[in-house]
Amino acid sequence: MSKPLDQMSNKELKTEWGRRATKHLVGKKIVQVRYLNKKEMDDLGWDQIPLVMFFNDGSYMFPSRDDEGNDGGSLFTSFKDLSVIPVI
Repeated sequence: MSKPLDQMSNKELKTEWGRRATKHLVGKKIVQVRYLNKKEMDDLGWDQIPLVMFFNDGSYMFPSRDDEGNDGGSLFTSFKDLSVIPVI
């Protein structure tokens, strides 16, 4: 059994969170991309509107300013002509 997260070193945390992200993301296909709508923003209580990505299994993902979900966040990319997808 794995150690509790609060007892892991930074190296162990990177491995564990990488394992969890891999389990949920590898093999999925992005089927829709858009900015959050007004209702979604109101539900979150946010002012900064981030991009949301929807996957083929109905799951989705969007960036947050921090781990506590205090506001929307930008996405940095490796695309030559779109290095940052900003919040609005």
